[in-house]
Amino acid sequence: MTKGIALILATVSAAAMATPAFAQSDSNFDGLRVEALAGYDIMRPGSTTDIDNNDDVDQTIDDIAYGAGIGFDADLGSVVVGAEAQYIRSEASTEYDTTGFTGFGVSNVDVGRDLYFGARVGVPMGEQTLIYGKGGYTNTRLNVISTDNTTDTGTNVDLDGWRVGAGVEQAISPGLFAKVEYGYSNYEEGEFEAPSGLESDRFGVDLDRHQVMVGVGARF
Repeated sequence: MTKGIALILATVSAAAMATPAFAQSDSNFDGLRVEALAGYDIMRPGSTTDIDNNDDVDQTIDDIAYGAGIGFDADLGSVVVGAEAQYIRSEASTEYDTTGFTGFGVSNVDVGRDLYFGARVGVPMGEQTLIYGKGGYTNTRLNVISTDNTTDTGTNVDLDGWRVGAGVEQAISPGLFAKVEYGYSNYEEGEFEAPSGLESDRFGVDLDRHQVMVGVGARF
C-alpha cells in the first residue's frame, strides 16, 4: 500500500514539474488535470437491507482508501464544467473468525478496486477557490474468500451503481491545486465471477458507500 501511494505521488509530482512546458489558460480551473487521492472509505447495507432494530450488530466495514484521478475542465466564466475518472483502492474488509464453521463455512470480504466515471459542475469563488458538485457511474469489486477451514475459495463480486458528491478545490499556485470532497455511492446490481471465470446472472443489491477524500494535483 505504501509503495502504491508513493508511486501515485511521484507521478503527480513529475507532472507538476512538467507543467510549465504546456500552454496554460489564465484560469486556475481550465484544462487537463491529474491528481493523487487519499481518504476514508465506509461501506454498509442500504436502508432496504440493514438491521435497524439491533444496535449491537455492526454492519459497517471501513478503512483508508487511496488512488488517482484524471479529468478535464472548461471554465465558462461564471461556471466550470468538466468530466473525470477515478481509480481508488480500499483497505476495508470484514474480519470474521472462521474457526468452528466447518459444517457450513463462512466468508470474509475485502473491498477491492473502485472505478468512477462522471461529470462535475462548479462555481468559482474568486480566482483561487472552486466549489463543485459531481455525479456519475461507479463500479466496485468485492473479493470474497469462503472457507470451511480446509479449503479457501475466492470469488469476485462486481457491483454497479451511481455516485453523487461535492467538494472544494483550491489553487495553490499556477498549475497546482489541492481538494477535499465527499462522495455517496449506492450499488443496485451485482454479478458473481467464479474462480473458473463463469459469471452469474445479474442480481439486485442495496449497498451504501461514503467516501471522504483529499487530493493534490497538477493542471495543464
